[in-house]
Amino acid sequence: MAHAFAQAVELVTTVLTVAGMGYFFAAMLAAFVFLAKRRPAVAGFTPGVSLLKSLRGLDPAMLDAFRSHCRQDYAGEYELLFGVASADDPAVPAVVELQREFPERAIRLIVCPERLGTNGKVSTLAQLIPQARHDYLLINDSDITVSPRYLTRVMAHFAPEPRAKKQVGLVTALYRGRPHGSLWSKLEALGIATDFQPSVLLARWIEGGLRYGLGSTLAVRREALTAIGGIETLVDHLADDYELGARIYKAGFAIALSHEVVETSVPDYLRRGFFDHQVRWYRTVRDARPWGYVGLVFTMGLGWALLNVVASGVSLWSVWLLALSFFLRLALAMAVAANVLGDHDVLPNLWLLPLRDVIAMGTWVAGFAGHTIVWRGERFEVKDGKLSAVGAEPVLSHPKHKNRV
Repeated sequence: MAHAFAQAVELVTTVLTVAGMGYFFAAMLAAFVFLAKRRPAVAGFTPGVSLLKSLRGLDPAMLDAFRSHCRQDYAGEYELLFGVASADDPAVPAVVELQREFPERAIRLIVCPERLGTNGKVSTLAQLIPQARHDYLLINDSDITVSPRYLTRVMAHFAPEPRAKKQVGLVTALYRGRPHGSLWSKLEALGIATDFQPSVLLARWIEGGLRYGLGSTLAVRREALTAIGGIETLVDHLADDYELGARIYKAGFAIALSHEVVETSVPDYLRRGFFDHQVRWYRTVRDARPWGYVGLVFTMGLGWALLNVVASGVSLWSVWLLALSFFLRLALAMAVAANVLGDHDVLPNLWLLPLRDVIAMGTWVAGFAGHTIVWRGERFEVKDGKLSAVGAEPVLSHPKHKNRV
C-alpha cells in the first residue's frame, strides 16, 4: 500500500514538473514577444494629466519616489494631487517639503476625511478625482519611483490609432522591487521579478492583451472611468487595481501594457510581515480569478521537481528533471528580470530561488485555507472581491467633502 502511494506521488510530481517546465518556456516566449513590440512615444501627443496619490503614513523611500514624479521630461501639463485622511498624517510634512523643493510644479495636498468604504485608498481617491483638472488621471502607489520619461511613454498609448478596434481606456505598467536588507525583503522582490511579472506577460500573450490593471500604474481617461460608474464603485474592493482594469475592459475599452517599468520599494520585512503580505496576495488572487489561482499549480515546476526527487528516492531520472527545471527557472528569471524589468538586484539573489519557490508553494496552499487577510495592520475578510472588517460593523457611505491643506 505504501509503495503504491509513493509511486502515485512520484507520477503526479513528475507530471507537474514537466508542466512547470512548459510554463517556464511559455513565459519566456511571452517576454520575448513583449520586448519585440516596443512602442515609441507619439510626438506631439502630450495631454494634460492629473497624478493622484492616496497616502497613509510615511516610509523612508517615499519622498524620493515623490521627487521622481516632479522630474518628468513631459511636454504637456501635469499636476500632482496627494490625498490624506487627516491633516496630522505623517505623510503631510513630506508633501509640504516637496512643494518647497518644486515650486514650479502644481502640487496640491488635499484632506479627504470621509471613509466611503472599507478600502481607505479608494475612498481617498474618490474624493481626489473631482478636484483633478485634467481629463487623463494617473493613479499609482505612494512608493513607486519612475524615470523622467514615465509620463511621455505611458501617455503615448492613449494617442488615437485609426486602425485600432478599441479605444485604450487604461494603461498599466510592470514593476520591479527594490529590496531593503532582510532576507524576507529579498524574497519578495525576487518573487515580483521572477514569479508575478512573468505570469502577467504570459496572461497578456495568451489572452491577446491584458484584462486587468496593476497598482504600479493606472492611467485612465475620464470617459472610461465614467463608463464603469466611477471609482466609487470600488470602495469595498481589495484588489481595486485588478477590478478597475477588469471593469474598463468589460465596458469595451482596451487595456495597454506600457514598456515603461517602474520601481516599488519592498519593506524591510520581518518574517510575520512577509507571510501576512504573501497570504494576502494569494487570497486576493484566489478571490479575483479562482480558476487562474488553481492554475498556479502549473507554475511551481521547481518545487514539484524537488518533491519528485524525494518521492522517487533520488532516482537518476528525477535528478535530471530537477536540473532541467532549475535551468529553465533560471533562464526565465534572467529573461524577465534583466531584459524586461532591468532589475539589477535579482541576479545576485538567484540562489534564493529554490527557497522562494518552496515558500510560494506553502503560501499557495495557505491561500485555500480561509478568507481572512491582514492589511495595514487591520484584519479583514475578503469575499467576492469585497472587504469586510473582522469584528466590526460595515463602513457606511457618506457625502463627499473636500478640504485642502
